[in-house]
Amino acid sequence: MLQKIYKVEIVTPVHNRRELTLNCLKSLKELNWKNISHHVIVVDDGSSDGTSEAIRLEFPEVQLVLGDGTLWYTGGMNAGINAALYHNPDYILAINDDTTFDKDCLQELVRCAENHPNSIVGALLCCIDDPLRVLQVAPQWDTWYGGWHHSRTLTRDALPKVPFEVKSIVGNCVLYPVRAIKMVGLMDMKTFPHAYSDIDYSAKMHKEGFRLIIQPKALVYCFPNVLFPPLKTLSLSKLIDTLIHDRHKNENVVMQFHSRLRTAPSITIGLASFAIYIVRMTLKALSLGGSWPCWPDPKPGVERTDAKSAE
Repeated sequence: MLQKIYKVEIVTPVHNRRELTLNCLKSLKELNWKNISHHVIVVDDGSSDGTSEAIRLEFPEVQLVLGDGTLWYTGGMNAGINAALYHNPDYILAINDDTTFDKDCLQELVRCAENHPNSIVGALLCCIDDPLRVLQVAPQWDTWYGGWHHSRTLTRDALPKVPFEVKSIVGNCVLYPVRAIKMVGLMDMKTFPHAYSDIDYSAKMHKEGFRLIIQPKALVYCFPNVLFPPLKTLSLSKLIDTLIHDRHKNENVVMQFHSRLRTAPSITIGLASFAIYIVRMTLKALSLGGSWPCWPDPKPGVERTDAKSAE
């Protein structure tokens, strides 16, 4: 049980997903808040589906920060973090709005952070329609794969039952100590306006000496990432826009390059992995790569934390 009152600000950027956002806020209200003082901030980046109006009606206690549609994920998260810092919290919990929570999730995250000083703590992300399946947890760096490799078949049974260290944390549900945020600043909106800023953020904190830990008792349920149309189905103009110009597309090669360069074990390895990524994606787009572009799932590489402090 937590021994004092911990102040937590909860931040989520949203855009035109009213029902998902409302379900997320309902789930937050049902959490175990014992010894936790909390405040929720929703950054609505120009939604046209009545998201803000519904929040004001159903959750008047939630602070709304309004954007004009140009913030995207990174700008929205930064706006929320800035607003959260004004309240002088101990921790900021960054979440996606397609998330629902086990009732003790935040208790477990805060307890883990208190037991493991200088750590960034992520929840265990479970597939909402298959709760035993784990999403985007404990990715492995594989240069020959072309960078970070996430398992598509990982289950909760394959992971430790106590907190474990990982090499990267995605931003679906992450507890950041305010000290870490003040040390590294906000997310890099210029380089990563939408995708990959969360991975870059945890890597930046890791380089400053913060451990990256997953608390398997902190369960959240979310949707798998949306699959984008194959590149070979795009027109030439859309293909060029996606790969070169539009920094909001996951496949944008400029973002892919910077993501590998900044999160790889070394610059040389980052450059090599980017070159391999380009080859893999080209072969895959041309249907010429056989099985190589579809690399088999990696085994989870996790390191258990000190058993004494895990409970």
